[in-house]
Amino acid sequence: MNQNLRNIAIIAHVDHGKTTLVDKMLAQSGIFRANETVRERVMDSNDLERERGITILSKNTAVRFGDIKINIVDTPGHADFGGEVERILMMVDGVLLLVDAFEGCMPQTRFVLKKALALHKKVLVVINKIDRPGARPAEVLDEVLDLFIDLGADDDQLDFPVVYASAREGYATLDPDVPSDNVKPLLDAIVEHMDAPNNEVAGAAQVLISSLDYDDYIGRIGVGRVERGTIARGQTLTLCRGDGTTANVKVARLYNYEGLRRVECEEAAAGEIVCVAGIADLGIGETLCDPDCVEPLPFVHIDEPTIAMNFIVNNSPFAGREGKFVTSRNIRDRLFKEVETNVSMRVEETESTDTFKVSGRGELHLSILIETMRRQGYEFAVSRPRVIYKEKDGVRLEPIELLIVEVPGDYTGVVIEKLSQRKADLVDMSPRDGGSTHLEFHIPSRGLIGYRSEFLTDTNGNGIMNQIFHGYEPYKGDISTREHGSIVAHETGVSTAYGLFNTQTRGRLFIGAGVEVYEGMIVGENAKDEDLVCNICKLKHLTNTRASGSDDALRLTPPSNMSLEQNMEFLGDDELLEVTPLSLRLRKKYLTKEQRVKAANRKEG
Repeated sequence: MNQNLRNIAIIAHVDHGKTTLVDKMLAQSGIFRANETVRERVMDSNDLERERGITILSKNTAVRFGDIKINIVDTPGHADFGGEVERILMMVDGVLLLVDAFEGCMPQTRFVLKKALALHKKVLVVINKIDRPGARPAEVLDEVLDLFIDLGADDDQLDFPVVYASAREGYATLDPDVPSDNVKPLLDAIVEHMDAPNNEVAGAAQVLISSLDYDDYIGRIGVGRVERGTIARGQTLTLCRGDGTTANVKVARLYNYEGLRRVECEEAAAGEIVCVAGIADLGIGETLCDPDCVEPLPFVHIDEPTIAMNFIVNNSPFAGREGKFVTSRNIRDRLFKEVETNVSMRVEETESTDTFKVSGRGELHLSILIETMRRQGYEFAVSRPRVIYKEKDGVRLEPIELLIVEVPGDYTGVVIEKLSQRKADLVDMSPRDGGSTHLEFHIPSRGLIGYRSEFLTDTNGNGIMNQIFHGYEPYKGDISTREHGSIVAHETGVSTAYGLFNTQTRGRLFIGAGVEVYEGMIVGENAKDEDLVCNICKLKHLTNTRASGSDDALRLTPPSNMSLEQNMEFLGDDELLEVTPLSLRLRKKYLTKEQRVKAANRKEG
């Protein structure tokens, strides 16, 4: 046992301050030079993470506290990236459960804590943002205790230590009424309450790979913990693959963590988190063993995907204009490369060579992949997200979400009404300080597709909603999730102010004047529940006749610029989203009106 080592993961609901707290621990441990410029949320190194303010990929770092080395893993807080959380917990001996002193226990708090308790990890509770107006640390502590009890924690787990903190201000304290000026109380609590790794140093080498990284110079890097024995650079080991086969491999390079950097080392003993390079086909969940003692370790079960989309080669009239990678081979290679590191995602080939079925944990999980691919130069189309059903004893089951909503009291009625139309069951309702209402629903996953934008409209942007996978239940019946049709372009051309002016009274427009469009492209949302074909490229014919006011400037309502997620939510069953590095275009699956009528007749027949 290495008494000078602690391996911990920080788990929390999204936006409760994990990454900010790690920032302060790194800064106060002295790993940065005095003159070094350090940006905020230094652990969120991915561009998408910094733009959205969320952690998507788990990352490792290490801080020194006296003679103790603390390996820290920052994990995602969103349930869609739960696959990252589940496997990371295999690398650590304890977790810091971060809870917002105002919001309290949220859906992902329950999700990540349930995983940690099931693996019998020690938990240190950190109640963060105690300096926030309206903070209620004492009540939140009671909520955390109730959550532990609900999740079936044993007596040892219920006796958890508590530290209060303000990550933004950079301090931790044992008394919420007495702030300090550093995070030393938190580091003291980690050293005192978190167990040192209880791994056998003298046995045969054994390493469980829990994560993968990639370097342009040294190739694939496996990240995992040395579960037994000692591993050294240049050592020959046996790789136990997930399919049961084995192969002898050589450790070309070995690294561990110091601060944010990977530091090359000659050897690492049991309990240390290491990076192994030089093994080309290394996979997540696989074990490296001493050739004289081949004993693969079991890997944590990753929850199955609940949402699927089709990724299709773009065949629109504008195909190939903006993308660098456009062929089915390009898209196939990229998708199958993704599942090597994204363990909770599935990719399946379909009967069509141009279409791939991609399954993930939620809309955000899939939208992050779509956004990443378009930034890398890929061009493709995607279908409407759809839920994955299961059959059990002849009964059709569908995924159900636990939806937690916080809304001002004035909007409670409209939220309950809209969600009940989507087959939601209200399971809890309670008032909160400040006039807001806390609502909890069980709702089919398909009932939430397309609801977020409607929710923000209904609550004037004042509502907060979070969801998490609850389980599978019998099919709830048909749900009407789309109340409006689409406005479809009549011909290929360039949109004109005159054409748009005559169309804008029929609904909401997605484009302005001077935009190239093609026949079958969706340019707006119809106010009625049917599709409307409009000629938005129409020109005003010039004549010598003039009437009073006829030459006044045409006033156009500004178009709605929708985000990737809003476009995905808008999609109907017969529509696609064309994704390119420069554009997002909604379109009909069948571009001409005749093709759409024939497809509808075939469906009815």
